[in-house]
Amino acid sequence: MALLDQSVSASPGPASPASPRPSRPADQVRVVHLPAQRRFVLEVGARRAGFTEYFEAEGRRAFVHTEVGQPFTGRGLASVLVRAALGTTRADGLKVVALCPYVRRWVEGHPGYEDLVVPPRP
Repeated sequence: MALLDQSVSASPGPASPASPRPSRPADQVRVVHLPAQRRFVLEVGARRAGFTEYFEAEGRRAFVHTEVGQPFTGRGLASVLVRAALGTTRADGLKVVALCPYVRRWVEGHPGYEDLVVPPRP
């Protein structure tokens, strides 16, 4: 288990109107890479808030699924998760295959990641 340098040590910010509870100052957000499980896990305080799963082959990390639990939606946490996962992937010297629709949309909306993403192999 590796705690990523990209972890966020501040409160995730105010909750959206759709959020069931406001964020608390004690809610620290961090992303943990679990290579044996092929996933990055998002933690808010002591709770697991979400994850993104991948598989690796031939110098590529293919992200296949990203999920954030309902109590944590609307706070930008999926973006925190994907930014950390892609940063680690870049640091690991791997390319990204964005099979997950959320990861694909995230990359399209965030300049500076184009060089990291490659198309899937047929």
